[in-house]
Order: sequence, then structure tokens, then C-alpha cells
Amino acid sequence: HMKFSPSLLRGTLIKRYKRFLADVELDDGTIVTAHCPNTGAMTGCAVPGYTVFLSESTNPNRKLKYTWELAQTFDGHFIGINTHNANKLVAEALDNKVLSEFSDITDWKAEVTPPTANSRFDFALTRKNVEHQSVTEYMEVKSVTLADENKGFFPDAVTQRGAKHCLELARLSDSGIKTNLLFCVQHTAIESVQVAEHIDPTYAESVKIAANAGVTVLAASCIIDEQKILLNQTLPLIL
Repeated sequence: HMKFSPSLLRGTLIKRYKRFLADVELDDGTIVTAHCPNTGAMTGCAVPGYTVFLSESTNPNRKLKYTWELAQTFDGHFIGINTHNANKLVAEALDNKVLSEFSDITDWKAEVTPPTANSRFDFALTRKNVEHQSVTEYMEVKSVTLADENKGFFPDAVTQRGAKHCLELARLSDSGIKTNLLFCVQHTAIESVQVAEHIDPTYAESVKIAANAGVTVLAASCIIDEQKILLNQTLPLIL
């Protein structure tokens, strides 16, 4: 599963700025600028003084050698900063049959546009129906890192793209194609997930429309430490 190899470098966050940059003081006192692979608001994730963990690239063509992978809150909770990891974690979980809802998936493909849709979804999943025919369904994955104590919220900023995707999932579901929306929680304090109506009421409304149209909406948590991230179980979802 998703092991950090080579080991991550530990440091302290000085600040995140211009969305994609973070200044970090490594444990040896060196100050480096790392790439921040997260376009979100990162509320509560980018607090100066947090312990952070960086991966180091050996690719000489990369402008920034370091990538910010994890943060650790002052009370010791781990946060996965790299939103690109969410899809890797879900792919692994599909392969390893971690979530019972998807244990009978026979095959999956990443980044697929359904024949009847305009949006590309994170996964096309195949399972056999009762007649043993292969049926394709679709899944969209969202990375959740906004925590209010032990409650997780999505989104952390207004997302028109997210709302559009929800309505598209609803439309596919209405047309008889099974669809799924999975909130991948990369924050170890979070014990349940809800839609952040106070941040994006339009998105909240579109998730309700999706759920009412039969879209399977679920949340899953991850085990995170400085060695690995591993999607491990579903969490309660409050809609």
C-alpha cells in the first residue's frame, strides 16, 4: 500500500502562500520551499508551527525538489496534504477489497468519461449483475481535510466543478447507470463527514439531489502516519 519511500523529511511549517508553495524549516535548520499539491483553502491544515513531512524528488527537471505530503496538528493528528493521493488510496482499496460496498468489483479504470456524459469521472468500475453480465458504474472521489473537532466537512471552499459533477452523477443515476460519490478522509481526527452547507450551499444542494437520485454517497477514513497512508473503513456520513 501507499508507503512513503524513501522516508519523508520532517520539518516545521513556516507558511503556505500563492496556493502552491510552502516554506518549511527542516529539522536540521535548513529552510526549503516545497510544492503544495492542494488547490483547496486548506483551512486548519496549513497552520504555521505544524510539524510537516516532505517527500524529496530526484528528478533534476523539477523546479521544486520537495513536495509537502503530511501535516501533523498540535494535538498529534495526521493530515494528508496531497489531494492527488486520494485516487491512489481508493484504487488500492478497490484492489484490496477494503470496502464491502465495492468488494465485488471485477475491474476498474481511472479517469473515464461515460458515453452519455460530458464530465470525466475518477473511476469506471465493473461488476457482474445477477445474470453474470459485466455492468459499468462510475465513481467520483473527493479528499476531505476540513475538521471541526471530530467532524469532517467538504468542501473547504466553493466548488462549482464539484456541484456540476454531483448533478451529472444524479443524471446518470436517473438514466439507470449506477454512480458513487466517495469522500476520502485524509485527517485522522475526523470520525464522521457532512457536507459544508455553510461554505457552499449550492454544492450541499447538489449532493442532496444526487443522493435522492440514487447516487451512493459514502465516506471512508485513512490510517495515516509518517510511513504510510492506507484507506481502511467507511465512516458515518451525515446528509
